[in-house]
Amino acid sequence: MTAIPGLIAPGTLSPTADRVVAPGGLRVIGLDLSLTSTGVALPDGSTYRIKTRQKDGDKRLLVIRNSLRAALAEHRAHLAVVEDLPVHAMAAGRTGHVHGVVKAELLDAGVPYALVVPATLKSYACDHGNADKARMAAAAYLAAGVEFVDDRGGDQCDAWWLRAAGHDALGQPLFGMPQAQRDRLQKVDWPTAVRSKPAVGVAL
Repeated sequence: MTAIPGLIAPGTLSPTADRVVAPGGLRVIGLDLSLTSTGVALPDGSTYRIKTRQKDGDKRLLVIRNSLRAALAEHRAHLAVVEDLPVHAMAAGRTGHVHGVVKAELLDAGVPYALVVPATLKSYACDHGNADKARMAAAAYLAAGVEFVDDRGGDQCDAWWLRAAGHDALGQPLFGMPQAQRDRLQKVDWPTAVRSKPAVGVAL
């Protein structure tokens, strides 16, 4: 990726773990949004964090926007899967600001997006709506043998699971999962325009 001032260098999955490569050319990006540390899972399976500095104030929104703009231009995602704010926190301040900036950028780029609340993502990954960060990371390792560099807050792991959820929802899963956990994704409002692409064989 292009280096952008103020960002941590993009991280990658552990060298001991294979990347989970997308089948059929489908390109999904996963985004776990935060003003201080946004987790990103790129369509090629790599992950990194957009780390911002508190002293930069609202300019942190520009750092996040610019990083996402560069990623979208380079990777040309067909779908973005974004972790939504919890239902009880829909008026959340700082993270809500990030959501607004990111949604605007996705709309400008013409990238459809789906919002997945944390409880649904955790139920999909771990069959437990209150799974903690360690359990989410362990589930990723069990599912695909992946580990994450510099991910104490679980931002990259959550973004990775969001990308996986998008592939599952569009009928191109990255790995095997119990059907009961896949069924949790039916709660999500997936963009119909994207959902139809893999089924009808449209060139992506």
